[in-house]
Formats: sequence, C-alpha cells, structure tokens
Amino acid sequence: MLGILKDLSREELLTELGRGLQREEATRSILEVIQKSRDDEGPVLEAILTQAAELCAASQASLQLANTARTQFEIASYWGFEETAFSVGGSAPLDSGRPIPEVIRTGHTINIADLRDTGFYREKDSIISHVVDVEGVRSWLIVPLMNGSQAIGAIALSRKEVRPFSDDEIVLVETFAAQAVIAIENVRQFREVQDRLARETATKDILGVISRSRNDDVRVFDVILNRAGRLCDASTAMLQLTKDGVSFTQKSVWAERAQGDFANETSFVPDPELAVPVSVREIRVVQIADLADDDLYRKGNPVRVMMVDQEGIRTFMSVPLVSGDKAVGAITLSRREVKPFSDAEIALVETFAAQAVIAIENVAQFKALEALNAQLGDRVEEQVGQIERMGKLKRFLPSAVADTVISSGSEKMLSSHRALLGVLFCDIRGFTAFCETAEPEETIEVLQTYHQEMGKLINAHGAGVDHRMGDGIMVLFNDPIPCDDPAGDAVRLAKAMRTRMAELAKDWKRVGFRLGFGVGVSLGYATVGMVGYENRSDYTASGTAINIASRLCEMAEDGEILLSTRAAIAVEDAHPSISNGEITLKGIREPVEVFRLAQLDNS
Repeated sequence: MLGILKDLSREELLTELGRGLQREEATRSILEVIQKSRDDEGPVLEAILTQAAELCAASQASLQLANTARTQFEIASYWGFEETAFSVGGSAPLDSGRPIPEVIRTGHTINIADLRDTGFYREKDSIISHVVDVEGVRSWLIVPLMNGSQAIGAIALSRKEVRPFSDDEIVLVETFAAQAVIAIENVRQFREVQDRLARETATKDILGVISRSRNDDVRVFDVILNRAGRLCDASTAMLQLTKDGVSFTQKSVWAERAQGDFANETSFVPDPELAVPVSVREIRVVQIADLADDDLYRKGNPVRVMMVDQEGIRTFMSVPLVSGDKAVGAITLSRREVKPFSDAEIALVETFAAQAVIAIENVAQFKALEALNAQLGDRVEEQVGQIERMGKLKRFLPSAVADTVISSGSEKMLSSHRALLGVLFCDIRGFTAFCETAEPEETIEVLQTYHQEMGKLINAHGAGVDHRMGDGIMVLFNDPIPCDDPAGDAVRLAKAMRTRMAELAKDWKRVGFRLGFGVGVSLGYATVGMVGYENRSDYTASGTAINIASRLCEMAEDGEILLSTRAAIAVEDAHPSISNGEITLKGIREPVEVFRLAQLDNS
C-alpha cells in the first residue's frame, strides 16, 4: 500500500513538473513573439490566447480592449470560436454591467463557475443567453489587462462544462495578461516614435521647400497639404486664402484619389455659416464630427448636402492660417468616415498652418523687396557707398563720432578745431602694486571687468569720445556730439563710476585684491580733431583742460572726485564741492585751485 502511494506521489510530481515546463515554454515563445512584433500587437495577442487556452484547457478565449475615452470596448483577438456575437473590431458599451466590461471598468478578476447560475442568464440578458445557449459556455474566467492602476482590457477564457478555473490557472492568465500589456505598450510606443519621426520629417521637408521657394508659396502649400493629408489619414486636404474673410481663393488641393472639381486659383464666396468662414472669422479650429448629423445638412444647405451626398465626406475640420491678429485663410481636412481628428492631429495641422503663413509672408516680403529694388536704382549704389564709408570710419573712430560724421554727410568736422569740453580722467588706485603681485590672468580679469562696467556707464551718459590705456580712461563731453552741460555731464558720470567701482572694490577685496578709484574733471577749451595716418587714426583732444583733468586724476585719493576751478563753478548749484587750495600741477605753469566733490553729494 505504501508503495502505491509513493508511486502516485511521483506521478503527481511529474505531472506538475510537466505543467511547469509547458508554462515556461509558453512564456518563452510569447516573449519571442513580443520581440519580433514591435509594430503589431496582433501576433502577440494571438499567441497569448492560444497558450492560455491550451494550458488552462479552455474551449474559447478572447481579448478585449477599451477605447481611449473608456466608453466602449472591442474584441482585439479571439481563439476557438465557431461563431461569435462580435467580430474582431466590433465594439460594445463599457457600462452595461456584464462581466467583461465590468472587469475592464473595475480592474478585478471575475471567475464564474456556471453562467447558467447567474442573474444575467436568469433575466435572459441577450448577450449572456447567446454565450450560454448558442456558444455553450458554462464556466467563465475574465482577467483584466492592468496598465498601472487601470485596466485597459481583459482576457476571457471559457469552458463548455461546469469546471471553474483554479487559482493556479488564474495566476497563469494574469501573467499572460501582463505580457499582453507589455506588447500593447511596446507597439504604442513604437508607433508614437514612428509618428513623431514622420512629423519631424514632414516639418523638415516643408521648411526645406520654404527656404527654396521664396517667390512661390503654392509649391509650399502643395507639400504641406500632402503631408497633412497623409499623416492625418484624411481623404482630402485644401488650402484657401482670403483678404476680407468673405471672398476666398482656392490655392492648393490634395486628395487620396481624384474627386470633384477643385481647380486652383478659383475664387468663391461661401455661405458665412459654413466651417471655413466661421473658422477664419473667429480665428479658431472648427471640427464637425459628422456632417450628416449637422443642422446645415438637415436644413438642406446645398454645399453641405453636396459634400455629404456627392463627395461622401463625413468628418470635416478647418484650421485658420493666423497672421498677427487675423486669419488670412484656412487649411481644411476631411474624411469619408465618421472619425474625428485627434488633439495631436489638430496640433500638427496648426503647425503646418503656421508654416504656410511663413511661406505667405516670405513671398510677400520677397515681392516687396523686388519692387523696392526696382525703385531704388541709383540710391542703392549711394547707400552702399555710404555703408562702406561708415565701415571705414568705424575702423579707426569711436562709433559715436563715426555716426555723427555719417549723419552730417561730411568729414569736415573731423578736421582740427577748438571746442569747450567737459573732460574726465579716471584710473584704478593701487593698480601698479596689484599687477606686481597678481597673476597675469587675475590682472586681465580685473581690467576686463573694470572696462566693461565703465564702458556701460560711459555709453549711458552720452559721452562723445573715450580713450583707454591700461587702467586709465579719458572721456570727452560736448564734441563731436554737443551737449548743454558738459561739466555737469562729466560730474554725473564720475559719480556713477565711483558708486559702481565701490561695489567692484568690495568684491575684489573678498579675494584679496585691494584696489581703489580716483577721478579728475575739468572744463575748458581744447584742440580737437583727427590725429594719425590713413590706416590708424584717433579722434582726440589736447590742451590745458586735458592736462589739468589728467593731473587731478593722478592726485585723487581712493573715492575722490577732484574738480578744476572752472568745472567746480559750473556745477556748484547741483554738485557742491570743497576747495583743497591752490596746487601746482605738473606741466601747468600757474597754480590751480583744486576742488573736491563733497562726499555727501548723492544727487
């Protein structure tokens, strides 16, 4: 007796081992199909249903998927049916409460021991009665296809005898369901990549045509409609332009096959209630899911009736071509089936519409440029000569001087002359000692920051000329660009410089650089003009006022702004200063009374 039990146990063990090997082989074969079917989940679903049915001894198997809106489900694949209430692609509502839609809706497995012993059958539900009485189903297992926390479909297995599916079989089908989800997601992602690549290629093609068609927008329109029609699975694509939103001109047509009479350059005045004029007038996308289920069709609008009854168009969309704050036309797409365009397809056509507007504007600009060139004639040569002259001047003149010379139309102003100048000299205190101890890279960095920040202030204060050498800067006011208050402008610039340099000095001090800043300002006449030779000239000034400002800068302590007598008197009302007494300056014969701008003057 013990020997018999021992043999029976071994037999059961071998049976279980065989089942395990079968399941492993099934899993392996399904994974191989998944690997080979990147762009089509159909073979994977068929393989899954075949393996599930055979391993679970089922008589029938089917796989259902919910639509994106989760309002319907359709049969994606089935196995073992001699006849069925649905064919592949057939759909049914998701809210009927029947077992399959309920599993998809809730994400919970349903294992029915006997369909005859359910409320659906007893209440003579048409679908369940068909499943039991016609297909002979008694036991039914429905397992959800879980993608995250939501079921996207279900696998249903049935037996034509009352034999409920075991826990092990449920676990096995759940594994197959997970593999089905992987296959579906793989295909979805692959198709998304393919769609994106196709759209990127289309955009590249269109931009290429735009760049090559500066004077031919219709060529661009043809490419746009071809790509839009094919990528959006449309039967027809058209582009119309309008100047007033009332009268339209057909510019380009694409169709999957020849249909109707849509000659280009045909002008027409559509009914203002139709989709295209509404889309243009209201600057918005207008989509009609079913032209046959629309008020205009029911009212007998002749255009709408012709589109539906003669052309067979059902879904229609108009996307406006928006230029600035108005629409200049529209791209229209149509389908011969009731299949609304998706948000992604609408966005794609809106991109194409924007590219069409670019083409329109490019052609308009090109034609306007051609007309302008025809009118300019000799003026073009004159302007070219002026540009060449300006480029030559700017090679050796400050931009402000060069612009003034060009504006005056004569270079006579560059010749030597006398002018009343506001003169500013400034430099960095302690810079020589800093250069002796700092690394060359640190010196260059400090100088670059210094000149960059001072240059911004010089430009902001409207100086005429500035010269720079090392850390020294000379700035001139009132020539060649005149100003009303040259001394005041110079002082205001000096104060702005001092404030900014105080901020920079704080930053430099943190890294061990102890640097200061001094300024000298004078007011007086000087000789101004070009100095140098043909390929290297400078617009500069010389005279006592220049020398005084330079010497005052040398004398100034960190943070000081020293003024000449004349400069101090000129600005005393707005910028008070304190006399430092008369001082003999190098190169100046007579002593000069020097003034120091009051530190409390923050105006």
